[in-house]
This record gives sequence, C-alpha cells and structure tokens, in this order.
Amino acid sequence: MLRDMFIQMGFWSSWLIIPAIFELIPAVRAWLWNHLRPTTVPTGEIPGRMPRITILVPVYNSADTLENCLQSIAQSTYPNELINVICANNKSRDNSRQVFQRAQSELKGLQIQWLDAEQGKARALNTAIYASTGDYVVTMDSDGTLEPHALMNIVQNFVAHPKVQAQTGTILSNKFLIDRDPNHRLIHLNEYLEYAIAFLAGRTVESKDDRIFTMSGAFSAFRRAALMQSRLYNVDTVGEDTDMTFQVRYYLKGRVVLCPTAIFYVEPANGWNELYVQRQRWQRGEIEVVRHFMGNHLNIRGILKNFLVRRLIVDHTVSFLKVIWLFAMLVLVPFGYSPWMLLYSVMAMYILYLIITVLNFSNGLKYLAFKPQEREYMRKHWWLIFTQPGYNFVISFFRVMGVINAMLAPAKWTTSNLSKERHAIKRVFVHDLKKVRYREEKEN
Repeated sequence: MLRDMFIQMGFWSSWLIIPAIFELIPAVRAWLWNHLRPTTVPTGEIPGRMPRITILVPVYNSADTLENCLQSIAQSTYPNELINVICANNKSRDNSRQVFQRAQSELKGLQIQWLDAEQGKARALNTAIYASTGDYVVTMDSDGTLEPHALMNIVQNFVAHPKVQAQTGTILSNKFLIDRDPNHRLIHLNEYLEYAIAFLAGRTVESKDDRIFTMSGAFSAFRRAALMQSRLYNVDTVGEDTDMTFQVRYYLKGRVVLCPTAIFYVEPANGWNELYVQRQRWQRGEIEVVRHFMGNHLNIRGILKNFLVRRLIVDHTVSFLKVIWLFAMLVLVPFGYSPWMLLYSVMAMYILYLIITVLNFSNGLKYLAFKPQEREYMRKHWWLIFTQPGYNFVISFFRVMGVINAMLAPAKWTTSNLSKERHAIKRVFVHDLKKVRYREEKEN
C-alpha cells in the first residue's frame, strides 16, 4: 500500500515540474542577477538642463483622492516650475472639480489645469496628450501618490538612457492606508508583497532583457516625441496600458524599461470583491491586446524565441493547471487516491512556492536599499512569505475566471464581483434543483 501511495504521489507531483520551469527558474535567475551585482543608488541630480515635464492625471469621481495626489506632485523633489499638471476629467459626477480648484489655489507653485474629456480613461488621456508640453509625459492615477524622488529618478533614467522611449514605475500599496484599515489587513499586506515581488523581482529582470510585457497604467512615463508618434491609447480595450506598451515596442521599435526607484503608492484593494474585478480586468485586457497585436502568429513552437508565448503560458496555462490541480483533489479520493498522498502533494507544492516566495522576497529587499523605511516595513512583515503561496492560488483562480468571462461576455471596465457571481451560481443551482425535483414528483 505504501508503495502504491508513493507511485501515485510521484505521478501527481509531476505536475510540479510546470510551475518549477516557469516560476522557480526565473526566481532563481532574478536572485542571482540582483545579488551578484552592485546596488546602484540614484544621485538625485540631472546633468545640464532640467527638462520640462507634463503629468497627466485622468479624473473620474476622484474627489476623495485627488487632493493628496496633487499634493504629492507638489512635494516632489522635481522643481515645481518645470511641471505642468493636466487633470483630464472624464465625466465625473462628484465634486472633483471643486477639489481641483481648491488644490489649484493652495499649490501656487504648481501649474495645474483642468481639461474636460469624453467618458473613459483612454479617451481622457488621449485628449490630455495633445495638450501636453515639455520633453517627457508622465501618466498617473488620481487615487495614488508619488514617492518624493520618483519624478526625479524617472527623468534621470531617461537622461541616462537615450534609447529608452518609455518607462514604468514601481507600484506599491500605501503602507499607511494598510495600517489604518484593520478589516482587510491580511489581504492588504499580501497585496503589498505581491506588488513588491512583481516589480522588484519579476520586472527588474524583464527590464534587463527588454521584455516588459506591460507598463503600469497607474504610473508610467514617455518621451513626448515618441508618444506623439504612437496611435495613442486604444479606447476599445480595457488593457490600454498593455496596448501602449506593445505600440512602443512594435510600432515605434522603442525600448520599455522599469525604473525601480520611481515608486508610486496606490490604495489597497477593498477586499476580495475588488481584487476579483481588478484581476479579471487585467487578464481580459491582456488577452485583447495580444489577440490584436499577435493574431495567429503565436504558437507553441515560438516558446524559445518569443517571450510573449512564454508569458502567456505562465499567465494562462499555468494558472489553469494550478486551479485544476487544486480542485481535482476534491474528487481524487473516491477514485482510489490515498488521502496521505494528496496531503504530501499539497505540502510539496506549498514548499516549492515557499522557496519561490523567499527568493523573490530577498530580491525586493535588495532593491529597496535606496528606501530604508520601505525596506524595513517589508522586512517587518517577513511572515507573509508563508501566506503568499495561498494568496497567489486565489489570484490564479481570479485570473482563470477572467479568461473564462472574456470568452463569454464583451469587454467592459465594470464586471460582476465575486459575491454577485457566487449568488448567480447559487440561483442557477437552486433553479436546476427545483426542476429536477419537479420532474421526479411528476414521474411519481
């Protein structure tokens, strides 16, 4: 019996090879690259002329967050007199305009203007792009705040690398907002670590290899000359940030990189429902953009030469396999599988992802050397490495649902959240159960 159990476990655990190939190996590679080279700290200075920049802030019902956003720009180390801020309003229905006017009168050293645009973030950004001036254009969401040195570091990176046409900053959840809300603390902290790992472990290596798949829609920057040559933001997709990344890469033949020292703080998600909607939207946007740009050119034979194929396998196939692997365990025992075998398999899977998380956690700490307070906050919550594998399994499930819903419904920014879909499934189940009972009663 023991022999049969280990044979079954060996077969079932062979599924670990897939995440090992697509997740463990990149984590090891990132760790080696990040720890075997000297850490570079930005000087905070730009030689020669300080360039003018325009910051585009799309506004939609942003009354609660817009003032803090604009204040973070004003408090930046980049000279205010060289910054032009355009608040692109896309049909807000709250008092965002009044908040803007108050900030405009209080932040006198900062040039801020209001611009009315059509509905939708992409349309608002496109309208504001034509009104932009200066050498560089920065886009940032109205519900986030800048780290004081972020603008200086991102402009400094442009000056140091003339071939770079676009950059994405590092996105982190706002730790002060996390500590202020005890209701969703565990979710918020895991989201914080997820962002830190995604940007300070994953995208650092992607940037080095010129394989950035998508710039963050929350905080990105462009050479204005390159942005004006693009086809602007695509208004027909929920993944307009990914679409713009592909435009820079394929249409403009430019390079997109990560500036790890340019941090933008975002609000943590308000529970599982918001995370569910957000991650579905990201997944749907990715599918739409890849379908548009790559068409029928993607196939498994391109796995070695096209990083997009590998990225899609990780984001789609591996996510499917992880979810199927997890739910299949619920039905394996009746088919003769040993419960102990399943337990050992789960432990093996958990240990594998724990190792991946430890490596990526170390990468994040390495990069945050330039920001001691942020580094200490992350180090203080080291225990998250034990909860992150479970959190990532939940996120994988959300991504899989995004793929399924993308096939069943047209793309839109607002989709049903987790609670609504659960209630919808329950209604269908109850309805079908009543039909079965009705037929049984009729037959009897």
